[in-house]
Amino acid sequence: MAKPAQGAKYRGSIHDFPDFDPSQDAEALYTAMKGFGSDKEAILELITSRSNRQRQEVCQSYKSLYGKDLIADLKYELTGKFERLIVGLMRPLAYCDAKEIKDAISGIGTDEKCLIEILASRTNEQIHQLVAAYKDAYERDLEADIIGDTSGHFQKMLVVLLQGTREEDDVVSEDLVQQDVQDLYEAGELKWGTDEAQFIYILGNRSKQHLRLVFDEYLRTTGKPIEASIRGELSGDFEKLMLAVVKCIRSTSEYFAERLFKAMKGLGTRDNTLIRIMVTRSELDMLDIREIFRTKYEKSLYSMIKHDTSGEYKKALLKLCGGDDDAAGQFFPEAAQVAYQMWELSAVARTELKGTVRPANDFNPDADSKALRKAMKGIGTDEDTIIDIITHRSNAQRQQIRQNFKSHFGRDLMADLKSELSGDLARLILGLMMPPAHYDAKQLKKAMEGAGTDEKALIEILATRTNAEIRAINEAYKEDYHKSLEDALSSDTSGHFRRILISLATGNREEGGEDRDRAREDAQEVADTPSGDKTSLETRFMTILCTRSYPHLRRVFQEFIKMTNYDVEHTIKKEMSGDVRDAFVAIVQSVKNKPLFFADKLYKSMKGAGTDEKTLTRIMVSRSEIDLLNIRREFVEKYDMSLHQAIEGDTSGDFLKALLAVCGGED
Repeated sequence: MAKPAQGAKYRGSIHDFPDFDPSQDAEALYTAMKGFGSDKEAILELITSRSNRQRQEVCQSYKSLYGKDLIADLKYELTGKFERLIVGLMRPLAYCDAKEIKDAISGIGTDEKCLIEILASRTNEQIHQLVAAYKDAYERDLEADIIGDTSGHFQKMLVVLLQGTREEDDVVSEDLVQQDVQDLYEAGELKWGTDEAQFIYILGNRSKQHLRLVFDEYLRTTGKPIEASIRGELSGDFEKLMLAVVKCIRSTSEYFAERLFKAMKGLGTRDNTLIRIMVTRSELDMLDIREIFRTKYEKSLYSMIKHDTSGEYKKALLKLCGGDDDAAGQFFPEAAQVAYQMWELSAVARTELKGTVRPANDFNPDADSKALRKAMKGIGTDEDTIIDIITHRSNAQRQQIRQNFKSHFGRDLMADLKSELSGDLARLILGLMMPPAHYDAKQLKKAMEGAGTDEKALIEILATRTNAEIRAINEAYKEDYHKSLEDALSSDTSGHFRRILISLATGNREEGGEDRDRAREDAQEVADTPSGDKTSLETRFMTILCTRSYPHLRRVFQEFIKMTNYDVEHTIKKEMSGDVRDAFVAIVQSVKNKPLFFADKLYKSMKGAGTDEKTLTRIMVSRSEIDLLNIRREFVEKYDMSLHQAIEGDTSGDFLKALLAVCGGED
């Protein structure tokens, strides 16, 4: 069994089996495979209950007793994913890694993701053992094979990692941290082209402790995380490798939690990735991976494996997982501490919000008005010119164009655009032309008119806008529709949901910082509400979620986890239902991370069959000058594809062109 570092707590899910007898185990496995068919249940139960060290002893006893190779017999008796998993468990970790890499570079094509995962995440000692195991198993030099199968900067970084010479000193020089930050900045952001050698040298050799301080200082100095610079400066497999290195420097366990989530989300399962991680981390940090998985994805690793796999394969994976952390949405105590620490970090983080649409330089409203008039005059419409002008001007500049257009031609630009454009493009362009408060007011009006109410749109707008934005929406609604927003909400909704929306629509959320004592009181008030007392719980949540400031609510959520081992979002989902639940969840998600909330909404608007163009348009228009750049970063981080790619794959024609222009770039 892998031994934890001196003084460290063992965090694997597989332990040495008590009263271990390798000869007895060898006999049991021989019996399970003897005759017609095999007892797969007995095989998985035995092998997943022994540590890797004990399995090696069983292999030795099997050969001594029967003169046969246990791995060869298992391969003969088992098939498919279950066979790959069981055989992987029978190999020592270094030999398991060696086999994975051999498979990744054999045959036609290369599995770059496998190479990246293994070489970016292993310690110096694990790398040295891997190189030796590869030599022993295949009588080949691993470095030579990787050089023969890869190229460019990707190859160079893999070779650097293969040396296993990362510094391991925890004593960090502040001067060297500053120098590395400066070197990375000059190699990327400040340089025409990129000096990849600097990225390779620093990220491939410095100690983890040193690099964590470099990343913190880089963010302070440049205003952007190192990941954003890597995405902007590097490309292809080299970019993916460097991002994986950064993730592993920050937290190897979080890197693997993310890899596992991506292996199982969506249609189909990436079984090779799932097997490799479950096998290789089961005696290293599986408990840490489980905690982070549960905290980050708000479901347990166990439950995701359970719903995504089947048969003996599923049973074996669940044994390696070692337990379910999702009993009624509960954190086990260590995971609650991880969540608490994440809130500590989010409470101090100050992320600069940035839009993708900015004021145009050398802005000339007269020239723009003439160009737009020309684009719409005569037979046919020049959509490209309209898109180019309107998506590259700020909202304030568009209002100047509207005024100039009327002064110059005596015509209403909005009316002309409406008559010349149609469908999704018209909705997007006209939305961009409206002042933000009037656009939001119109979206709220549309959500409430006709048969049925679009509760999701009401929630999205009212749960995410600032006090100033809400007050402006109220004024715009009154001006445009001669009715107060509160009256409209009152007549179109009911019950607790109506009370929540009206509370949000007052725009009276507190705007101060956190008050720790009061945060504990707020958390306690919700925690003390008896489970099942839905009315009291909804009232208490409304009082707190609709009125407290965002910094204060972050502290409340943190204190709630500390008191109960529950995440507030899970409590809401468990105890409530319908629109009330959806409204409270939206507020909580917005408080936690507003750009991520919108990234999720955008992803859902485009995934699966059909596109929700209304939601897609509404978010792209309303966030374009506020935080769409942040939303883009959250999107690519969570979904492993850029917002640009998602839009490109899900829309078409002039609507696509306009959306990509608003999106503002490819990540």
